[in-house]
Amino acid sequence: MSAAARRLLGRRGTFLLIIGGGETCYGLSFLVDPPTAQGLGLLTHWCSLRHWSWLWILCGLITATSALLRVGRDWAGYLAALAPPTVWATAYTAAVVLGQFSRGAYVALWYLTSHVGVILWAATVPEHSVPHAPRPARKGGAP
Repeated sequence: MSAAARRLLGRRGTFLLIIGGGETCYGLSFLVDPPTAQGLGLLTHWCSLRHWSWLWILCGLITATSALLRVGRDWAGYLAALAPPTVWATAYTAAVVLGQFSRGAYVALWYLTSHVGVILWAATVPEHSVPHAPRPARKGGAP
């Protein structure tokens, strides 16, 4: 990424842009060529994966757009980024509990750690964290 883009977006904005782009692309994959819904029965009970793709797409677009906002006003991007993986993790957890998809526990944990956990961590990272400059030593040995 260029220096100008880093100055414009900062670390938080760059993260939101990457996550938003990824969520949008992931949602488009469900829209264009939906996979089998193994483990997602909780979701497909209400509507098809093509309809659920819009959750990923819209949240991804909100997340990416929030990359352009100032720190402190970018909270909607982090909230939007959390929604789709949290919904998917919940669906996979329900599939395990209901005995429909035993492998769902691993998939749910993957969503919770590599998606939800990383997003929650990134939301707490300050834009600039510079270590304090060391204090100069005083003459005469007194503190």
